[in-house]
Amino acid sequence: MASSSKVFAPLALFLLLLLGSTAAELSTSFYSSSCPGLFSTVKSVVRSAISEEKRLGASILRLFFHDCFVLGCDASVLLDDTPTFRGEKTAKPNNNSLRGFEVIDQIKNAVEKACPGVVSCADILAVASRDSVVILGGPYWDVKLGRRDSRKASFSKANKDIPPPTLSLSKLISRFSAKGLSTKDMVALSGKDPNNRAYKLLDSATVMQSGRGLILETKSRCI
Repeated sequence: MASSSKVFAPLALFLLLLLGSTAAELSTSFYSSSCPGLFSTVKSVVRSAISEEKRLGASILRLFFHDCFVLGCDASVLLDDTPTFRGEKTAKPNNNSLRGFEVIDQIKNAVEKACPGVVSCADILAVASRDSVVILGGPYWDVKLGRRDSRKASFSKANKDIPPPTLSLSKLISRFSAKGLSTKDMVALSGKDPNNRAYKLLDSATVMQSGRGLILETKSRCI
C-alpha cells in the first residue's frame, strides 16, 4: 500500500495544482444540493468493480486520460459512431485496448436512480478515476465538477493526439510537451500497459470546460 502511495503521489499533486486553476464554472460542491449522494454512489460501484477485477482501476484511469487528451475531459471517448461523426473508440490507440466502459455505464445507471438528469458522464468519469486511484492505495484529491458532456467526438484527433505505446522516448516527450506537460510530469503519469510498454497515462491538462460541441442537457446514459 505504501509503495502505491509513492507511485500516485506525483499524480495527485499535479492534479491538485491543475484543478485549482480550472475554469470558475467548476466546483467541488457543484452537486452538493442536486445530487448529494454522488460521491458515495460512484465510489461504491468503482469499489465493487475493482474487487472483482483489480486491473479495472487502472483501466478507468486510462480511459479518463484518453478522454482528456483529445477534446478535453468531456466524455467524448464514450460516444459511439453516428451518421455525422466517427467515434474515438476505434481509433488506433483505443481500439481493442480501452476498458472500463461498462463500469462507467453501471455508475451512470446508479447515479440516475439517485438523481436523474443531473450529473454529466464527464464528471462521472472524472470522479471514478480519482476513486480508482484511492481504492488502489493512492492519495485522495478533490475533483472539481460541472463539466458538460460532448455531443461530438474526433477519431482523427484521437489517432493524432494520444501517444501510442510504440512512440520513441523523444516523441513521447514531445507529445506531452504539446499539452503543457514536462518530462517529469510524463514520468510521474506513466506506467505500464498490459503489453509491458511505457504507456498507462493520465492527463487533465484540458479539464476546463469548452463551450464548443457540448450538450446543455444531461444524458440518461453514457455509452
